[in-house]
Parts: sequence; structure tokens; C-alpha cells
Amino acid sequence: MTKDGIRIYEDADFDGMHKAGRLAAEILDGIAPLVFPGQTTEAIDARIEEMVNEAGATSATIGYKGYKHASCISVNHVVCHGIPGTKLLKDGDILNIDVTVIVDGWYGDTSRMYVAGKMNRKAERLVQVTHDSLMKGIEAVKPGNTFGDIGHAIQSYVEAHRMSVVRDFCGHGLGRVFHAPPNVLHYGRPGTGPRIEEGMFFTIEPMVNLGRPETKILADDWTAVTRDKSLSAQFEHSVGVRADGAEIFTLSPGNLFHPTYTTD
Repeated sequence: MTKDGIRIYEDADFDGMHKAGRLAAEILDGIAPLVFPGQTTEAIDARIEEMVNEAGATSATIGYKGYKHASCISVNHVVCHGIPGTKLLKDGDILNIDVTVIVDGWYGDTSRMYVAGKMNRKAERLVQVTHDSLMKGIEAVKPGNTFGDIGHAIQSYVEAHRMSVVRDFCGHGLGRVFHAPPNVLHYGRPGTGPRIEEGMFFTIEPMVNLGRPETKILADDWTAVTRDKSLSAQFEHSVGVRADGAEIFTLSPGNLFHPTYTTD
């Protein structure tokens, strides 16, 4: 069944999404110790691919539009779709790692921030605001609300902290496909866009910049960076809509969704 072109799933389908989402989250938990100064993103991605295979699952990104890796790893001013490579991480680098797996035909899609070494204060603020903006967006997921309510909750929170929301990329529907309607914008006006209904599955994945929101795509046709070279951060959960709000499919089993660090 569809509503406004958006698939409405059955109760039983939530179980499949929980299994896929949990595996994606477990993988992101498992690679946390691999993020340190001197490490390469290529080595992190290789371990992610191993973990997907060990679980008997499939990577949704390997072979997707010619992409060759089991993750996207976006460092510092890379907004999203960073390609794993041989460059060494430096102390204080922040990185988003995005993983999508297929388990029994269901797609589990999630990303979160990590730090190599110790974050500086500006990066720490950016990561915190980005994380909290995702949670504000998830709080707006209720039957009867609209997708514009989600975008407004994120945008208003981010801009109140004098940061900007990237407009060029958005969340998306998913389930037994990787990308489906609706487009989940991370900015917008309350009461606009399709109405949220019980049984919808989608991602919310705000990208937040310390500087301006504009991005550009590099010559590899994948990597998106901030035009002004300001730092960028992103967090992503996959959710399903229940009568009382959002059910998160990609919760971290080890409670490691937010990078752990000490503040002076």
C-alpha cells in the first residue's frame, strides 16, 4: 500500500528492518577502536566489508552505481560520500562513517561521527549540534505531522547555533529498496510536505556545516565537500513510524552512537 507515493509497511515488516538496522549499528560499534591518528580510511572500510561478510549479509554500496566500497567515510570538510583511501588520519580529524547492509532483503542504513584522537572545541560543538538536530528531527516524527515539520525542527535548531544545514542532500525512504520516496529534507516550513503516516520507513540524516551550506562534488563524481572548506558533520538513523512516534531501527547496541570524548 502507498500513500502520496510513499510505501506503507505492515507490522511484521518492522522486524526485518530491526535486524538490518541492528547489524549496520553493530558494525559501526565494532569499528570504533579502528579510528585513531595514523590509521587509513581504507583499512577501516576493509574491516567493515569483512564484518558484513562474516554476518552473512550483503553490502548495499558495493556495486551501487559503480561504487567499490562497503562504506562512505567523510573526513573534516567532506560532507558525504567520501571514498575510503590511503591518506592517514591526523589527531583531531572528525569523520562520518556511513554503512548500509542488506539482511534478508531489508536495508539497514546508518551513519555516525568519530574522532581520531581528541576533538577541538569547534569540532566538538559541531558534532554535538548535529547529533542533537537529528534527535530533534526524530521527535517530530508523529502520524499527522508533515515532513516539513521534521525539516523545520532540524533547521531551526541548527541555525539557532549559528551553523548551517546542507540543502543538496536529504534523507530517503527505504525498506526492501535502498532509496525510495519520500525525500526527507533537513530544512523546511512546518505543515508542508507529505503527511507522516504509521508504517512509513525512512532515514533522517542531517549534514551540518560550521560555515555556509553550499557544497561541491569533486572530480571523482562522489565526494561532496563544503565550498568554503568549513568543517561538516552528519548523523543518520533509519526509523519506522508507529502510532506514538518514531521507532529507531539503527540504535547502537553498545551506546556508541555519539563519539565519546572528555571535555576540560
